[in-house]
Amino acid sequence: MLVRPIFALLALTASVTPAVAQRWQMQYFYDKNKSTLIIRDLQFASATRGVAVGFIQEGNHHRPVSVVTSDGGDNWQLIDLKEAPVSLFFLNENLGWMVTTKGLWQTTEAGKNWRKIPGLRSDMLRVYFSDEKNGLAAGAKKRVEETHDGGAHWKPIAAAADLPGMADYSAYNWIAFATSKFGLISGWNSPPRRFPQRLPDWMDPEEAMNRRETPHLSYSLVTRDGGKTWQPHSSSLFGDVSRIRFGPAGKGLGLIEYSNGFRYPSEAYKIDWVTGASQTVYRDRRFAISDIWLTPDGTAYLAGIVVAGQVRNVVPGKVQVLRSRDYSAWTEIPVDYRATANSATLAVIDENNMWLATDNGMILKLVK
Repeated sequence: MLVRPIFALLALTASVTPAVAQRWQMQYFYDKNKSTLIIRDLQFASATRGVAVGFIQEGNHHRPVSVVTSDGGDNWQLIDLKEAPVSLFFLNENLGWMVTTKGLWQTTEAGKNWRKIPGLRSDMLRVYFSDEKNGLAAGAKKRVEETHDGGAHWKPIAAAADLPGMADYSAYNWIAFATSKFGLISGWNSPPRRFPQRLPDWMDPEEAMNRRETPHLSYSLVTRDGGKTWQPHSSSLFGDVSRIRFGPAGKGLGLIEYSNGFRYPSEAYKIDWVTGASQTVYRDRRFAISDIWLTPDGTAYLAGIVVAGQVRNVVPGKVQVLRSRDYSAWTEIPVDYRATANSATLAVIDENNMWLATDNGMILKLVK
């Protein structure tokens, strides 16, 4: 089982040194006076073709859009979408899928065109395809489904519903495969508090800071035969497992994000997906990690926001990216000074082709 119980958290003080050889350079920014581009996801299908999806917010109006490049980010095209996007998955340079709030869409031109595929429930959060026909979908109410015809038809995976906790307060939010055989689907069960929150955190920061983080169930479904069978596991955990990245030779990297009431905003931990062992590698009170990446040689990247105040996600903070080859000494990679946000998303082809998107409409590339 890869999700750690709460007693396994290890104290760690990480050292950070600045890097001078590389920097994150802005390639695109939606800079309008009366509207903002909220980017939900960013994926690159190849070193030249990339897609960011989200919506333009102007007052109370939300306009679903994508931003597409076919030249590695030198030029970007803004394209309207018909439904609000949630997440992306690309199988190759052309073929990809987009989960929306109302279902599933497919592209055969790296995001320049989208075709609605009926059949998938509207409360799904993420899909994963091993080839053009075989895929998985994970979402709300403790549901994981599989398809064997490219998404036209889906059927539930029974093991997903076997874990404890009410379905109405449960969801699966991440799908990751280390090999064609070994894969993991993560999720959580988080029932409402006895005394519900009265106001948003930004309106009552004192209550937000005094609201204690409580442990809840963390879910994982594990397969060792390419999805033919799944083993369900649950454990008590503070925070939510929001990202898992697998690398070769048993290496993996995970991310837990916490609420405002916890002493750390987030925590990165390394995984041995062969043995199931895990260990904290980075956490800092002033750095809210929102995405992680693991390259084929095992180099880890952490992307997130320098916390600007006591209550997170109220005032945008400086975007920060750290890198480490040994998971002990961390190097800070300079980021364009204009990059401030509440979260950041990584999209990586290889170490020569890495991009980062902020939730307020900026896309940057790692350059030398």
